[in-house]
Amino acid sequence: MKTKIRVIITGATGMVGEGVMHECLQHTDVEAVLVVNRKSVGIAHPKLKEVIHDNFFDLSAIESELSGYNACYFCLGVSSVGMKAEEYFRLTYTLTMHVARTLSKLNPDMIFCYISGAGTDSNEKGKGWAAVKGKTENDLMQLPFKRAFAFRPGFIKPIKGLSNTHSFYKYINWLFPIGRALYPGGFVTLQELAHAMINITKDDYNKQIIEGKDIILLAKNE
Repeated sequence: MKTKIRVIITGATGMVGEGVMHECLQHTDVEAVLVVNRKSVGIAHPKLKEVIHDNFFDLSAIESELSGYNACYFCLGVSSVGMKAEEYFRLTYTLTMHVARTLSKLNPDMIFCYISGAGTDSNEKGKGWAAVKGKTENDLMQLPFKRAFAFRPGFIKPIKGLSNTHSFYKYINWLFPIGRALYPGGFVTLQELAHAMINITKDDYNKQIIEGKDIILLAKNE
């Protein structure tokens, strides 16, 4: 793809979103990065533009800022632990679909990459998080984007030195080389995840559900 990537990133104040933003800012194929957050990421970079917006269920006030981008890396998400099913559905499915519908209307040539999760249920059976994620994936792929992809990482090794790494990772990072050796598809690095999204934006891929092994393979296609 000769056109440089102009990407919108959500969730950049979380571990995954921050890591993806970090890699995009350093990548020569990425021309511009727009982060849309409820609070500032607290950094400055020549490629980076930031829009602070509280209500992701109503983007009308910032729609003019969202045009002219050819990729979205949707890293915004919540844990289902301790959350009522209705609220999890609202924050996972309803919010994601509202943002995606807005972006597909403004940028029909966009590649949309959604961070889902290992174990997601494409059949949408049951009432747990896996079914909600499955419905989100399925409905995203029906929107009029150029292409939409669902990424399903398992264990993600964080990028050292970034601000939003979950504190428990310092106690479990030692598991990564063991897990990668025993079950390669279940263990990816955050760098691999970011580069897989960048490379799929440039070069496309032969399927839309991107499992751990696909992430590792895509990350190598520099």
